[in-house]
Amino acid sequence: MKCLVVIAHPLHDSLCHALAQHAISTLIAHGHDVVVDDLHAAGFAPALTAAERQSYYGPAFDGAATESHAQRLLDAEALVLVFPTWWFGFPAMLKGWFDRVWAPGVAYDHAGDLGPIKPRLGKLKRAVAITTLGSPWWVDRFVLRQPVKRVLKLALLGTCAPRCRFEMLSLYQAESLSPDNVNAFRARIGRTLKGM
Repeated sequence: MKCLVVIAHPLHDSLCHALAQHAISTLIAHGHDVVVDDLHAAGFAPALTAAERQSYYGPAFDGAATESHAQRLLDAEALVLVFPTWWFGFPAMLKGWFDRVWAPGVAYDHAGDLGPIKPRLGKLKRAVAITTLGSPWWVDRFVLRQPVKRVLKLALLGTCAPRCRFEMLSLYQAESLSPDNVNAFRARIGRTLKGM
């Protein structure tokens, strides 16, 4: 499969980057064609521009500045997102990637009457989100009801790639993990990506 791995963490020596490298090597080892989009390393600008926003409902979205990112998304049969969960949401860099790249004419089309959008990411068959959180698992699941997972599954993939199979791998209490905890999570990543 053609796999797009999107990394959204500013520190190259972070746990997220180490997990991303493990994911990449696992995918390559299983024969997948891997394209890596490290948003910070690429200097991706996350803020939606005025021209982009003005064109959202126009005849064509002004996606000139994000064309290469959009093409990598459109080419992908599998998507692996690696990012930290901060304040129970996406880091700004990843949120901006969704705002600017998952745009009209790329990830979806507006309905003529501005009703439900029409999905365009039909090639996307699998998506895996790998995230780290500082909180305990029960706060994310029971108090906040997994907001990041819900947005990914229902709002983004559910509307733009409804046939895509989605899995969320969350590593909790990331600031106080033992090497055994990290290795167990790496093994979980390996098992998940092996099945792609």
